[in-house]
Amino acid sequence: MAVAEFLRSMITVAKHALKKPVTYQYPEEQKPYAPRYHGRHQLNRYEDGLEKCIGCELCAWACPADAIFVQGANNTVEMRYSPGERYASDYQINYLRCIFCGLCIEACPTRALTMTGEDFIADVTRENLIYTKERLLAPLPASAKTEPPFTDAEIASRGIDYYGGYAQTPALTSADRAGLAPEGDDGGAR
Repeated sequence: MAVAEFLRSMITVAKHALKKPVTYQYPEEQKPYAPRYHGRHQLNRYEDGLEKCIGCELCAWACPADAIFVQGANNTVEMRYSPGERYASDYQINYLRCIFCGLCIEACPTRALTMTGEDFIADVTRENLIYTKERLLAPLPASAKTEPPFTDAEIASRGIDYYGGYAQTPALTSADRAGLAPEGDDGGAR
C-alpha cells in the first residue's frame, strides 16, 4: 500500500515538474486579480459630486476588527455634502487592523463604500496606514462642476433623483387613502 501512495505522489511531482513555470516580473508586471478581489476601500460619489455616505456608521458597527471610525454631522441649507440629512464629517479606516472581509460594504445602505482592486497599501509609517476621508473619497466625476459643499437651491435646480424614484413619490393624505379604498370599505374604521 505504501508503494502505491509513493508512486501516486511521484506522478503528481512529475506532472508539475514538466509544466512551464509562470513568472511575473513584479512590480513592473502584475498578476491579474480575480474580479471580486477585496482591495483598498473607496467612498463613492454621485454623478454631480455629492458624497453617497450619509454618516450612518453602519460600516463601523459591522467591522469585526474595529478598523472603521465614522463621525456623522448634519447637512445645512447652506452646506450640503450628501443628499440625506447627514454626512460623514470624519471617516477613517485603519489598515493596520482591517482584515478585508467586506462586511462593511455589505452593511452600507447607500452603496457609498466599496472595495477597489488596488493592493498597494503598504507604507513605511503607521500614521500613513490610517486612511482619512480625503484619501478614501473617489475622484470628482467629470460631469461635476465643483466639489461639495453645495446649497439646497443648487441641488434642487439639478433635478437629480438620488434615491431611485422613492424621493419623488408624494405622501398620501387621509383623503387620498379614503379615495383609494374599495367601495364598502371604510378603511378599517370601526
